[in-house]
Amino acid sequence: MKTLFLALMLGIAWQSVAGTAQAPNIQVPNAKAPNSANGDIAVTEKEFVAGISGIDKSKIVEQFGEPSKRDDITNPDGKVIASVWHYHYLNTDEKGAYYKTTELDIVDDKVVMVVFMNHDGESSPEASPAPAPGRSTDSDI
Repeated sequence: MKTLFLALMLGIAWQSVAGTAQAPNIQVPNAKAPNSANGDIAVTEKEFVAGISGIDKSKIVEQFGEPSKRDDITNPDGKVIASVWHYHYLNTDEKGAYYKTTELDIVDDKVVMVVFMNHDGESSPEASPAPAPGRSTDSDI
């Protein structure tokens, strides 16, 4: 009985260890695999930054689909002059791990900045505590 119990526990433990060693198979909805022959944008961090700068947003939507979050900034006439787009699990770092969120800042329909985040992009980072007030030098005069 002890042998059977030990074998069962080892089997469960092995499956747990083997399951965590595998990389997640995360796909972006509606995203097609990049194809450099077609001029597609690579998803690895450095190649993405090098290839996305100045790319028209219609090309981005064509390859990756609509962003999961989109904030538009408009002028008084209602024309969109800038946008912030978020995609989830789109890019990988040099070790192959996915960033949870990629933010694209777009001005005049072109990408001007890329931000890789290891959070969902929805919650703001906790504010750092205010520094302790220093001794006033005015009273020393």
